[in-house]
Amino acid sequence: MHMKTVLILLVLALATIFALVCVLLTRGRAPSSCQHQPPAQEDTDDGQSLVFADLTPEEMARVVRYLQANLGVPLVDASRAKPSDNCIASVDVQVPAKAEVLRFLDGGGARPAREALAVLYFGNQPDPNVTEYVVGPLPTPVYHRDVTVQKYGGKVPYHRRPTLAAEYKQIGGFLKSQVFPTAPSFMRQVMEYDGASLAALTAAPRGFQSGDRITWFVLFQNVSGFFVHPVGLEVLVDHSSLDMSQWAVSRVFYNGQYYRDMVQLESTYVQGRISVEKVRKAPRDGDFSSMKPRAPSAALFPLQYEPQGPRYSVRNNHVLFQAWSFAFGMSVNTGLRLFDIRHKGERVAYEISIQEALSVYGSNCPGGMSTRYMDGSFGIGRYTSPLVRGVDCPYLATYLDVHYLAHSQVSRISKNALCIFEQNLGSPLRRHYSNLQSLYYGGLVNSALVVRSIATVGNYDYVWDFIFYQNGAIEGKVQATGYASSSFLHGDGLRYGNRIWEHTLGTIHTHSVNYKVDLDVGGPKRWLVGSALHLYQPEEKRGSSNPCCLLDCGGRSEDYVRQAAVDSSARVESRHVSSLAPACDAVVCVALNGAAAVMVKNRADTGSLPVSKA
Repeated sequence: MHMKTVLILLVLALATIFALVCVLLTRGRAPSSCQHQPPAQEDTDDGQSLVFADLTPEEMARVVRYLQANLGVPLVDASRAKPSDNCIASVDVQVPAKAEVLRFLDGGGARPAREALAVLYFGNQPDPNVTEYVVGPLPTPVYHRDVTVQKYGGKVPYHRRPTLAAEYKQIGGFLKSQVFPTAPSFMRQVMEYDGASLAALTAAPRGFQSGDRITWFVLFQNVSGFFVHPVGLEVLVDHSSLDMSQWAVSRVFYNGQYYRDMVQLESTYVQGRISVEKVRKAPRDGDFSSMKPRAPSAALFPLQYEPQGPRYSVRNNHVLFQAWSFAFGMSVNTGLRLFDIRHKGERVAYEISIQEALSVYGSNCPGGMSTRYMDGSFGIGRYTSPLVRGVDCPYLATYLDVHYLAHSQVSRISKNALCIFEQNLGSPLRRHYSNLQSLYYGGLVNSALVVRSIATVGNYDYVWDFIFYQNGAIEGKVQATGYASSSFLHGDGLRYGNRIWEHTLGTIHTHSVNYKVDLDVGGPKRWLVGSALHLYQPEEKRGSSNPCCLLDCGGRSEDYVRQAAVDSSARVESRHVSSLAPACDAVVCVALNGAAAVMVKNRADTGSLPVSKA
């Protein structure tokens, strides 16, 4: 047989084998198995969700140019502004009023004007203040209106302004150039300070009474994960003056003792009358605080994949997933927010959004004991950080950039700051395996759509999730990670937390997270309103340690509340209330019958308080 014939037969055999393998591998699959699977419902948004959309970089730039040209005062770039300057602190989208948006979305009304909300610090004025302007219409602004009094009931005093990044930098320079040099021996011999080896972390709030602007700054070794490397030194800085040359140190704290200033601390140290705790110098990677893995991974982590492509779609700021649809955005102050959330085309919520993350600390050091962080004042959206594929979100998630303008007159971009993905929840939504009478199995895969952002505010990384389930449920979820906030461990410090290193106290604290949930189930005019509230406290139990309890009156309360509204006698209260909750020192009774007033009554006081249904 000729060699040529052998080669032809060999090629034919290989082709046959390849064809058989392809048939076996693709058997049972639809011909379009590698094509993108469209969402279960058609996207009919037609750009309506853009009424909630974040500002584009070009819109932000136009707002800045408009303000510079039309306010009649010089505006300094906030990234280098002094307290005595005027500057733009932030620019964000001004979401239109709900009624206006609903007329547009549901009633065929005109599209609301697109506007921006600009926050300005006016330090270079006879009466320094914080002012908020609504600027519009975008993309070409021609007007601005002051909404400060409307929002806050009056002017906002200048001392209440959130601290700019530039002011933190200026305080750091003040400590380095004017404060630390007044204690040269202490700083060199005890702190081993070389001009860059210490990092300062702010406490908050900035004082204990209106008008204060004094802040404790806690000093740490300037290494990776410095938050858990305190050195025992804390400085209280009075930065209330708009003239930075007038800034001063109000108090110094070191290793359990207070000093008038660094000069007194230096004098006490030189005289040998100070208890010194030398902190072991940490390497640049922070040693125990390093984020480097301690050991290499034994194997690659499992990955999730989408055999037919994503089952959701993202267009502009609009997401479609099975029966769900919603718009999303990112507030520079409060972070991730969702609008016009619908299930099977019916709106169930107008807005679900993060509002605030508060953390309250305890410690026997002044910085820790006085700290009540309200992260919205720092900017939850501003500190939204880039997401890493395969760690922060699945590899196949959809990643979106976020643009913001804060503490600068130029917008910035946070790459991949928001991710959207469908996640298999690892257990069936429902299932049954029958081996009685008849044999069968039925089950449904349980998955959910996740919208995620992660904000790194100081030591904490907050993982914010909004999760949409197939059964019609929505979950708002937050996970806290990052580093613990710490104090220098001294004295009775273990009463206020746990030791996490030789001189490091992980301080006790409480997190409180606030969301806004504007439900529109059944339509926007179906309110759940507390119509009547009755407070009952027998005279013999007043002033006790158990002042009140909440009583769910249910349907039984309706007749009582109606009578209580016109009859304030003790006889009525005793007959209708004390019999229902005799163990309570006071009873709060709420009836949900749709009236527009709340009655607050007790034996000493009667009256009504009008309550809005909005």
